[in-house]
Amino acid sequence: MATALTYVFFIIGLILIIKGGDIFVDSATKVANMLGVPKFIIGATIVSIATTLPEIIVSIQATLSKNVDMAVGNAIGSVTANTALILGLFITFMPFEIKRKDISFKSIAMIFAVVFIIIGCIVTQKKELSFKGEVGEYYFLSALGVTLLFTVFAIFIFENIKCIKSETKSDESKISYCTKEKVSCIILFILGAVGIIFGARLLVKYATQIAISLNISQRVISVIAVAIGTSLPELVTALTALKKKSGSLSAGNILGANIIDLTLILPLCSLISITKGSGELAVSLSCVNFDCVMCLGVILIAVLPTIISQKFQRWQGILLLIIYGIYIYFVVR
Repeated sequence: MATALTYVFFIIGLILIIKGGDIFVDSATKVANMLGVPKFIIGATIVSIATTLPEIIVSIQATLSKNVDMAVGNAIGSVTANTALILGLFITFMPFEIKRKDISFKSIAMIFAVVFIIIGCIVTQKKELSFKGEVGEYYFLSALGVTLLFTVFAIFIFENIKCIKSETKSDESKISYCTKEKVSCIILFILGAVGIIFGARLLVKYATQIAISLNISQRVISVIAVAIGTSLPELVTALTALKKKSGSLSAGNILGANIIDLTLILPLCSLISITKGSGELAVSLSCVNFDCVMCLGVILIAVLPTIISQKFQRWQGILLLIIYGIYIYFVVR
């Protein structure tokens, strides 16, 4: 049975991941500046990937400890939470207009990513497997799925670089740092990375213990508690954007994070699984048949009407929140 300390360590893990991620993003940007990395590269790659580092590290840690349901559930659950819960809350309180060109590519990339995950799994032979005492039927993320997802990720990064480069002024002055600032940045960079990694270990370990003590599956706790927890940085960004009435900033951050969650995490976890001798990444039938379908559904509701009308409308936010509530109900029942 889970003790109070189990929940305390679970929360400490979350705090370390969130705060470590915040420190890591800031320090990584400064370190890249020190090394003379162009700003458009920093914005398109380092910042984009670093902001989703909590989800990446948690899923990698879960894969290494053979908690595959948590590894996959965290990635898919984070996208569902980002879209239905965080974006849903944001546009319920603050509907806003957005240019079609600012949302079309990311929307299409997200849709294709989820479809490719489903296709990449259903082309494999399903098997009954046991992980951490939990028996169930699983597909596997095939080489086809991994290749398609990495392709979408590469295109996303290329488009990011092209877009940011076109908006970056060529005469920007280089930022100079004194020795003390350089040392401070490097120390914070290391501390941020350590915080994320150590926090991820605590989160995976104690989330597993909580799941066992409550007699629920790892999938349930991962798509709800772990996914929402690792999505808190996006929630903070959304709240900041809401305060500043900057809807495009919040939407862009959420959609970009979703693409990385979908196209980078699962292929990386699959490669790690293969390297560790466990074969292709196992993905439960319930994840493919329900979680992925729900994820695709909320993405379509969030982006298709917006592409047509060039507006995030209040009815979309309310509908997304209702669907997320229904999703949680069916996951836990």
